[in-house]
Amino acid sequence: MAVTIKPPPTRTAAPAPLPEAKPGALGARDRTFGFLLAAPAVALFLVVGVYPLLAGIWTSLFDQSLIRPERAYVGLDNYRSVLPDFIDRLGTTLVFASLATVCPLLVGLALAVLLNARLRGRGLLRGVLMLPWLLPGVVVSFLWAWIFNDSYGVINHVLAQLGLPEVDFLGQPATAMAAVVVAKTWNSFPWVMVVVLAVLQTLPREQLEAAAIDGASRAQRFRHVSLPHLIGPVALVAMLEFIYNFGSFDMIFVMTGGGPGTSTMTLAVSLYHYAFTSFSLGRAAAMGVLWLAALSLVCGAYFLLNKKLESRS
Repeated sequence: MAVTIKPPPTRTAAPAPLPEAKPGALGARDRTFGFLLAAPAVALFLVVGVYPLLAGIWTSLFDQSLIRPERAYVGLDNYRSVLPDFIDRLGTTLVFASLATVCPLLVGLALAVLLNARLRGRGLLRGVLMLPWLLPGVVVSFLWAWIFNDSYGVINHVLAQLGLPEVDFLGQPATAMAAVVVAKTWNSFPWVMVVVLAVLQTLPREQLEAAAIDGASRAQRFRHVSLPHLIGPVALVAMLEFIYNFGSFDMIFVMTGGGPGTSTMTLAVSLYHYAFTSFSLGRAAAMGVLWLAALSLVCGAYFLLNKKLESRS
């Protein structure tokens, strides 16, 4: 009987471990490729954002006009000249931005709660209520300027048919700001409604059902279950809307032009008048720099609020 002897198994050497790359280490080619990818965006930002900002700050130090080519260095004289107007226009801008933020917020919140209920035809109603948001601001401005017109406006026509005295809504300081806020509210409430409705659609149904079983009314369920979930998104929407309204120009310019008097003269409209009515580019640039400083404070408040809400979640 032949006996076969198996050779001992041969051990193969383990492959040498690959050198670990240092975290964040990139080769020269990778870094160059990354810089090339970012270069167009950086160049566009410098041309569109940084250069106009620096040019505006530089222009604010000169007595420069649109109707004469020469200019003279005046230092901070332009800032001293426009500072009283800036303080007055800042107050008007804050009034408009506050009203044009709170009113759409209340209307959008109420409509979102209504459309969240089981209503017949609510899908069609949602689409119809979105139409004001789809229209450009200039179109909305002309539409409401026609509605509030003192001679052939719809509202005054209805008042005349009812035997009531007609009102010059856009020609009186007491009503001009209210008319612009109404137009702005009609144009802005849909996006607030959409945000709030989206949050309401994602609420935990088990909490609402448990509150209903415990005997909570619809108002109590909204206050104690829905409202805590809405505070964060609504606060961010309000800050974004306030920032946008702080720089709003088209609606006020089309409907009132800043008048009557200076009752609706915001910072944006005032800057336009400095540049294209008084032809003073230096003072317009100074007003713009002060406006930018005030807007930076508002944006800073928004970032702080956003960070605070993120830390809570």
